This record gives sequence, structure tokens and C-alpha cells, in this order.
Amino acid sequence: MAVYTHLGAEDMAALIAAYDTGTLVSAKGIAEGVSNSNWLIETTGRDGAGARHILTMYEFRIELDDLPYFLSLLDHLAARGCPVPRTIHDADGALYRMIGPKAVALIEFLPGVSVSAPTPAQARAVGAELARLHLAAADFPASRANAMGIAEWYRLAQACGDAALAAIDPACARTVADDLPRIAAQWPGTLPRGVIHADLFPDNVLVLGDAISGMIDFYFACNDITAYDLAITHLAWCWDAAAGTYRDDLSRALIAGYADVRPLSPAERSALPLLAQGAAMRFMMSRAFDWINTPADALVTRKDPMPMARRLQFYRDNPGVFA
Repeated sequence: MAVYTHLGAEDMAALIAAYDTGTLVSAKGIAEGVSNSNWLIETTGRDGAGARHILTMYEFRIELDDLPYFLSLLDHLAARGCPVPRTIHDADGALYRMIGPKAVALIEFLPGVSVSAPTPAQARAVGAELARLHLAAADFPASRANAMGIAEWYRLAQACGDAALAAIDPACARTVADDLPRIAAQWPGTLPRGVIHADLFPDNVLVLGDAISGMIDFYFACNDITAYDLAITHLAWCWDAAAGTYRDDLSRALIAGYADVRPLSPAERSALPLLAQGAAMRFMMSRAFDWINTPADALVTRKDPMPMARRLQFYRDNPGVFA
């Protein structure tokens, strides 16, 4: 989440008036993330008791034609009891509205906090909720290809260029040159597929104690290998972010939580080391591109791609962590 586009008070109030949620009280920009502009919206609510929502303006990496998939998926999962925010439809029943050339959507606000240092109990809980998401989405009728798949990793690498990647860190350029072709050549093609979140980092999960109260930011959701989604979540949750060290206790808890709800096949388990390397490559490349290209005046926190490069090397050299 971030703020790239600034909306004036009158424009914001007029937009909120299109929804049956009372009148606008306040709108606060949210700085986290990199892809969209987001605001925490407070209104008087339908009954005057107050209400909170998240307003998202779609800036880049999101095609307008994909919005029905993302927003309908939220409604589908919420209806099946998953802790995801519902889309707030406008007075005409529309999932999103347009402000000039950009689409905006109003999303349910969920309680909870994002943790920067997860506990094993929280890792186990998020693994279980991810598995429930995969099962709940099995009958979701729409389909979307993964726009951040291997072809996009190559495109981002070319767009960055060797010199710019090396300017971030020489190891960044070496990792792209050495590991991207190898991962692409070995990528599995026959594992079970379904709807995946594809970005379930701790800042996209809300917790209350050890319980998962919300899974948010579904704007990379797509149809892909379900075990790849577990690998992405492993990449995101099973490391001490401050020290940059692997946490085996978090890994065991995450995988156990997932497998308790949706057992993994032997083929899925054996593919996890490579899938985790692919996950690290995917986020290294998108972060490198953003590091190079994010406007200086954007209200956004850039993310260093190098922790992802180091995690890729760890997964490459230590496949036994998934045993």
C-alpha cells in the first residue's frame, strides 16, 4: 500500500457519497507497500455509529480488466468464512468506480495488527488459513494468469539492466544471471493448481493474539501452483527480518499448519525448495525494479531487494529445510 495520487477533500467526499456508508469524516493516506494508493477512510456509518474502510486507487501492475477477479474473489472467500475483507459495492451495485482514468474500490476494514516478528503459533495459524483459502477458492469460477510469473521476472531484469542491478549490489546482478535461467528451466509443470494469494507477507496479514483476523491485499491473486503460494508464504514468514536469519521453528509451524488442513503430496513437498527459490527471485526482481524506478516524491517505502537474493541462496543451498 502507498499513496501516489492525492485526492482533495471535496473529491474524496463526493466519492464516498456514492456508497451507503454515511458521510466522510476523515481520510488518512497509508504509506506501506508499493503498488496502489490507499487511504484509511472513516465515515459516519449507515446508522451514525461510525464505520471504517480502506479505499484503494489502482496505480500500476493492475489491469482494469482484472478488478472483477480480485474484488469478486474477496466476496467469494468472505462468504465461505475466510478472514478476508468484503468489497463494499456502491449504490448501483458496482464493485469499483472510476476517477478519471483510474479505478477505485472501497474495501471492508478488518481489525488486527500486522506483526514484524511472528511467533510459531502465528506462523502455524497463517499456514492453516492459507490452506483454507485454497480449499475455499476451489469453486471460484473466474481464472487469471499469474502476471508476475517467470516471463515477468525476465522482463523486469531486462528493464532494470545489468548496470542498475549491479549498482544496487553486485550480488544482485550475479543472482539474476546465474539463478534465473536455472529456476526457469527446472520449474515444475504438473503440480496442483488453484487460486493463490501470491503475496501473503506479514504486512498483508492481521492478527489478534495468535488468531488470524484478516488476510488482505489480494491484488496479485491469480491461478497458479498452490504449493508455490506456500513457498511464497514461507519466504515471507520464516525469517528473522532484523537479523536476516532463517527460523526453523517458524518453518515447521507454517508447514504443519498448512498440511493439517490441506495435506501436501510427495511431489509438492519435493518441489518446495525450487518453488521457494522462485518466490525469492520474483520478489527480488519486483523490488529491484521499484528500487530503481520509484519516484522520489512518492509517499512509499522502497524495499531492499537484497534480503530476497540472500534467501534465494539459502534455499538453493539448503533444500532439506522443507523435509
